[in-house]
Amino acid sequence: MKKKIAVLFGGQSTEHEVSRVSATSVLKNIDQEKYEVYPIGITKDGLWFEYTGKLDNIGSGTWEKDECYKTPEGQNILFNKAVDVVFPVLHGLFGEDGTIQGMCKLLNLPCVGPGVMSSAVCMDKVYTKYLLENFNIKQADYVVINAHEYEQNKQILLEKIERKLGYAVFIKPSNSGSSVGITKAHNKEELILGVEEALKYDRKVLVEQAINAREIEVAVLGNDYPKASIPGEIIPAKEFYDYEAKYKSEASKLLIPAAMCEAKLQIISDEAIRIYKILDCAGMARVDFLVDKETEEVYLNEVNTIPGFTQISMYPKMWQATGKTYGELIDELIKLAIERNNI
Repeated sequence: MKKKIAVLFGGQSTEHEVSRVSATSVLKNIDQEKYEVYPIGITKDGLWFEYTGKLDNIGSGTWEKDECYKTPEGQNILFNKAVDVVFPVLHGLFGEDGTIQGMCKLLNLPCVGPGVMSSAVCMDKVYTKYLLENFNIKQADYVVINAHEYEQNKQILLEKIERKLGYAVFIKPSNSGSSVGITKAHNKEELILGVEEALKYDRKVLVEQAINAREIEVAVLGNDYPKASIPGEIIPAKEFYDYEAKYKSEASKLLIPAAMCEAKLQIISDEAIRIYKILDCAGMARVDFLVDKETEEVYLNEVNTIPGFTQISMYPKMWQATGKTYGELIDELIKLAIERNNI
């Protein structure tokens, strides 16, 4: 009997559009002979629908106009336990942050990817830093800004950043992905604009010392015995790998494997697995590093528990380079979700 898989896409985060494109790739590569697949779309307003129309309409966003193809209240498929596994392709808040994972746990449904705690911590860049500091994971120096503190003590906080970090700095919403809301500041004016931009997306903002670094990523797969892919390298089209450089510019380049010696690549892969285990990840995660161009020191950048799954995304591409096809990757993720749920 075919296992029934619910693939969730869309959602209410700023990464709604990226989620749709990722989900389209997953739906086109999942083995329809092996699985009965239920695409479940979530609108930006939080409405759930089972979608049975053309897959390309998901990526383009026109799926919401196909009223004749939609069945309202798609979440009933989950609540009635009519599926065997939930595959959330929901980047960002309300999908990657432990919320969907918690719902699946309540329903005793296997869910692809890490569980509630791991998802929540990895989604929050500040708390990822707090936790990993206890394990001596090297990270860029930083200052955390809270919205109400910034409103009351703006000048004091700005001076603290300049004194501790200098310039340039990266400014990031603590809970956001796909580089949404991230800016780079080279002076005080840009710092103020960047903080105010980041505060549009989260009440907590991370300001990090900018490192003149190469961007290296590792795809990790597994539960208790995770494995790392061949590391890849991002060469952004712009000064840093922002939303436009990731999804709109064809000038950004992906190198797999990264242009480093085998020994250095192994060190980075081992560190990715170590971080994955510390954060109690399961199923999958993409661990991103910064490698200083002068000293070659390796710094953790961030951990993504629902990495991009588009045809140009690094996670599936790194596994393809390691010898695992897109379809095989999906199969393994489903098996890992079932395995983890049974423990």
